[in-house]
Amino acid sequence: MQELEQVIIVGVEEASTEQYQHERSMNELKQLAEACQLQVVAVLSQKLEQIHPTTYIGSGKLNELKVLMEEKNVETVIFNDELSSSQIRNIESVLSCRVIDRTILILDIFAIRAKTKEAKLQVEIAEWQYMLPRLIGLRKSLGRQGGGGVGTFNRGAGEKKLELDRRHIESKINSLQNDLKQLVKHRKVQRGRRNKQGIRTVALVGYTNAGKSTLMNRFLEMDTNQTQTSKYVYEENMLFATLETSVRKIALPEFFPFLLTDTVGFVERLPHHLVKAFRSTLEEVKEADLLIHVVDYSNPFFEEQIEVTNHTLKEIGVKDIPMIYAYNKIDLMNEVPDYGRENTVYISTKNKKGLDSLTTIIQEQLYGEQIVCDFLIPYEKSAIIDEMKEHALIKKWEYLENGTFLQAQCSRHVKDKYSDWLQNESMEIQ
Repeated sequence: MQELEQVIIVGVEEASTEQYQHERSMNELKQLAEACQLQVVAVLSQKLEQIHPTTYIGSGKLNELKVLMEEKNVETVIFNDELSSSQIRNIESVLSCRVIDRTILILDIFAIRAKTKEAKLQVEIAEWQYMLPRLIGLRKSLGRQGGGGVGTFNRGAGEKKLELDRRHIESKINSLQNDLKQLVKHRKVQRGRRNKQGIRTVALVGYTNAGKSTLMNRFLEMDTNQTQTSKYVYEENMLFATLETSVRKIALPEFFPFLLTDTVGFVERLPHHLVKAFRSTLEEVKEADLLIHVVDYSNPFFEEQIEVTNHTLKEIGVKDIPMIYAYNKIDLMNEVPDYGRENTVYISTKNKKGLDSLTTIIQEQLYGEQIVCDFLIPYEKSAIIDEMKEHALIKKWEYLENGTFLQAQCSRHVKDKYSDWLQNESMEIQ
């Protein structure tokens, strides 16, 4: 078994920050480090009015950190905030070690997890954009990367050569962005084709490791038309297990079909460059008819995670899209108190609890009031039947002398669209 590299994590508890918020943030930093196959052997925190502008922590604390590093025989320190080039340079001059900040750590995870060409391009763009204003400050840390150590610039997109000047890097970013634009065009064509089918779209959003990918797989399991396990998406109990946006058609018995989109999870202080680079992928969210906000209800800080997700959605321009809150992992709780939010359902993707209720709410949100109608489709118009299957639930089907009789549950919009063949509007379904 490969021995994990040992690191120390360091954070500042500012006066404007509550203690529990700082503890939560540091715990999350530890999880991020573990997601990079790093072993956290010590945690160092300091209370300050604000982050020290030159060395992040005070000089006394910096010397204390140096002693701790020698005791633990550690050569890498991870800081809980994004550092400037001067801070990196000043810290390195005292500690003579590899300096990693929260942003680099997240970028590193994304570089490791990126599998598709689009995801790899997005991560590499974000890496270069982070590196550009920090060329001087990063030189020492990056110079220590030759042995396969930690750092986003040694993984994923490949080793970055320090001799590249600013103009070269800017040219590299432009080239990568042009490549990404071509992939975005292809994605838009795919989305356009789906829109022409007229099937409504549901997007899964939420904090990382809330259970979005698992929820998609549970829907695929419920779909009796799905026979290929290759349709399943990767799921794992870890931060940012998947970065790729996956779209699957879900057709459940007695329910209207819909397209379900699984998206990248969010995290507190998600790097701006990363959000910007992944904006094209997140376009799938902006185009959705309905959002399912998956919440890890077992996490004691779930309310803060909800706020982070909603803030990130706002940042990428998502607005005025109906949202269902799916409080997940209730199997880990002794009791499930009602949070009292509208359009809320409590589920367990592990034990498959509450999924029927969630599906019912999805149908109500997407299709609203339903009616049962009788149609008589002439045999020469049989292609219409295939269309109606996509937009209505066929209750009865009978071949008559002058055409095909269908009794269908549908919306008033579908009734009006096929009104030329409407025989009877029998009842409303609330």
